[in-house]
Amino acid sequence: MKLIPWLARAAAFTTLAGAASLSGAQTTAAVASPAKKELAQKVIALQQSGFEGLARTLAQQSVAQIGQQADAFLQTRIAPEQREALVKDVQAEFVKYVDDVGPLLRDRVLKLAPGIVSPVLEEKFSEDELKQVIAALESPGFRKYMQITPELQRAMGQKLVTETQAQVEPKLKALEQAIGKKLNAATAAAPAASASSSQKAAAVPKPAASAAKK
Repeated sequence: MKLIPWLARAAAFTTLAGAASLSGAQTTAAVASPAKKELAQKVIALQQSGFEGLARTLAQQSVAQIGQQADAFLQTRIAPEQREALVKDVQAEFVKYVDDVGPLLRDRVLKLAPGIVSPVLEEKFSEDELKQVIAALESPGFRKYMQITPELQRAMGQKLVTETQAQVEPKLKALEQAIGKKLNAATAAAPAASASSSQKAAAVPKPAASAAKK
């Protein structure tokens, strides 16, 4: 039982949720009309679940490195008969962290979205196009689909891990071993290079006292 598949579940974001990554983007668009601003804000409101998904994924990704380190420790230092129980305990800590940090990120992304996404919508879309987007987002069928998207992603992720684990894990282990060999070789070479430099420095003849006086 490994930690990494649990941490690596990726959420699929909508195009508008992905636009939240443009936090530093600047727009030169002309000032939008009040009607257009209102339409843009409505699109953002309809995309709230996408922004919340972004926050959840960021919370999970923020502990990915810790998860990888913990996984390596568990696989190499803990006896197999003790491993499963400890994995569950460690996963519980990760869940506790995500449950704690997730709402903080969610609240923040919902506050940031209007200032980040609205200018992009106002620049790239006409009022008629925004109305079309809203009509699509308000479609009962589309809204139902978006509601079950997390469930579909979980099912797909779990199946993907199950189906590819036998092929991927040997490659992952081979990668870890290759990197480990390179790091170990570099670590071993560093002291040798340092010692060689010291020997060369010691071998350089110093000027004789009589020569130094000339």
